Amino acid sequence: MSVSSPASDVARNDAPHRQVSRDALRGSPAARAWADWKETRRLWRLGVRLGWLDIRLRYRGSALGPFWLTITSALMVASMGVLYSKLFHMQLASYLPFLSLSLTLWSVGFSSLIQESCTCFLDAEDMVRSVRLPFLLYAVRVVVRNAIVFAHNIVVPLGVFALYHLWPGMDALLAIPALVLWGLDGFAACMLFGSLCARFRDVAPIIGALLQIVFYVTPVIWMPQQLGPRAAYLLYNPFYPLLEIVREPLLGHVPSLQIWGIALATSVVFWLIAVRSFIRVRSRLVFWI
Repeated sequence: MSVSSPASDVARNDAPHRQVSRDALRGSPAARAWADWKETRRLWRLGVRLGWLDIRLRYRGSALGPFWLTITSALMVASMGVLYSKLFHMQLASYLPFLSLSLTLWSVGFSSLIQESCTCFLDAEDMVRSVRLPFLLYAVRVVVRNAIVFAHNIVVPLGVFALYHLWPGMDALLAIPALVLWGLDGFAACMLFGSLCARFRDVAPIIGALLQIVFYVTPVIWMPQQLGPRAAYLLYNPFYPLLEIVREPLLGHVPSLQIWGIALATSVVFWLIAVRSFIRVRSRLVFWI
């Protein structure tokens, strides 16, 4: 006849409590969001394929496909370049490369990505209701789709650079980590704005209206040098450092450490807000869509 010790009795009695605590942790909102992220990493190839499929379906039956966007961008850059170079009393050879690059970065890198992040989950309503996939996979889909569109539109500023024999040299490589940061921020935008717009459908047009305002207060069609000493105030615009860390290397300049520091700090704060929001609302997204 075996006699159990008090220590074994305590361990046996504590075992159910430890199991309950583990199950509670596994079912917590943070744990479920983490599981969503791990599943997204496992299925990232599917997200890439979905983004590519969106581009193919969008331009199905078109002879030029997404290159219609390239032609439209080229016409807009040419017309705006001639007009605004006269209004700002600037030489076209120095202004047109800046304008073509700025408009491409803004329209695809910022505006389009943010607006599509608002409908990230809403556009996938049929898939959400019919297939059990991680929500963050749809964020990968949006980022990949916009990256493909960006690859088509970057041809316009490259053509302008070739026209005026302006090449950034090795400094252009500094734009690669900046573009990676943009992709990460776009992923965070899908988590934050996609969740908000799924719950409140008025948020998407509000964000669209705010982007129009930000477009004019950010040096996209005008140069920072035109502000003179007041250009320092641009650092309070969170879009300006994020734009500069990509635009400056492609124009042959090295962004300052201050610009990089502000851009990284802005991205970290944005990610913290996005992750916090996604953790809180993830379990309710399927009911809002």
